[in-house]
Amino acid sequence: MALPNPRALRWKIAALTAAACCAVAAVIGVLVHRSMADRSERTGTERVVARLGAVEREYTLTGKTPLDVQVLRPEQLDPPLARALADKEPEAPYATWYDRKPPNSFWLWAARPVPGDRVLVARTDMSFEVRALQLLDRSIVKAVLAALAVVVPLAALATEPVNRRLRRGARTARAIADGDLDARIGPGGRARDEISEMSAAMDEMAGALQRKLERERRFTADVAHELRTPLMGLTTAAGLLPEDDEAAALVRDRARALSALVEDLLEVSRLDAGAERARTDPVPLGELVADVVRRTGTDTRVAAAEEAEPVETDPRRVERIVVNLVTNAHRHGAAPVHVTVEGARIVVRDHGPGFPAGLLAEGPQRFRTGSAERGRGHGLGLTIALGQAEVLGARLTFANAPDGGAEATLDLTT
Repeated sequence: MALPNPRALRWKIAALTAAACCAVAAVIGVLVHRSMADRSERTGTERVVARLGAVEREYTLTGKTPLDVQVLRPEQLDPPLARALADKEPEAPYATWYDRKPPNSFWLWAARPVPGDRVLVARTDMSFEVRALQLLDRSIVKAVLAALAVVVPLAALATEPVNRRLRRGARTARAIADGDLDARIGPGGRARDEISEMSAAMDEMAGALQRKLERERRFTADVAHELRTPLMGLTTAAGLLPEDDEAAALVRDRARALSALVEDLLEVSRLDAGAERARTDPVPLGELVADVVRRTGTDTRVAAAEEAEPVETDPRRVERIVVNLVTNAHRHGAAPVHVTVEGARIVVRDHGPGFPAGLLAEGPQRFRTGSAERGRGHGLGLTIALGQAEVLGARLTFANAPDGGAEATLDLTT
């Protein structure tokens, strides 16, 4: 069972909701606590002052006091009570002091001067009020925890429709990136919010991108097809020129190059259209690669394991990829060029300047060779190799070897 992702949007919203609930509960709890504390202190003050007033009348008449009230000289008072008596307003008849000694001692003291340089001192026990206040605080905390236990799951559930819509948009974007240009997010139901606007904008962008790519694909195919007829005539005419003429040889060479370019353009247009399908057969990959490299007529070293297991693949497409990689290595790299076959993995490496940074970062781009030191060319070889690898369901990667040189790896493992 997969663990929930704490960075997911639903949990961020749930955490934000919990934080908001805690903040509101803290503010309300502090206000209620202060209000109840002030009320308890006022109640205690009224109680002890009423007691002190009654005792004062009795003391004035009889000179006696009950056991719970003391008659003291000012110097006999506790320092805090003496300071409170000294700091009271002149018109105030009494002074109070709240003696808090947790956890069990909570007394509210009141002092009132009487004739004869004496002070009547009374106190009342505030433990009941303190315990009531503590019980209130615990009740608030329990209520907040109970509310969080309900609010957080509800917040996570309430965000699920939003998460589903976002995940659907992400899946659609990945499908478009993988080549499915018909993929669309579609309407988001009756919701008319920012996600609906984003979905509609993405669908419009995908549609515009599809139309643009379709126009480019049709243009490439049309140009290649239109060039085929005059090119065939040019090739035929070049074949009629004298064999020993230097100018005729140059014309034939350029005609062959143009013919190869047109065939490459047609192949690119077929790959872009998704019309290519692989036809797989068990193939002895080492023998196939060795034969393909031999037929390129280049000085390329091939290293393949003997008696290796056959690989299920399309030999014609593998041949096309290997030819393009080897040709690219000789054209833009430097000797020696090595081809290594290990299982279902083919590595083509040269010892030239290596692939340019732009190609490594963005992949092969048609009609771009990447940098001047990579030589001249129309940049379709690696593009075709990458497209054929996608048809095979294989992985073609490009890297630079640590000790120099370009390294292209075709992994046929699916």
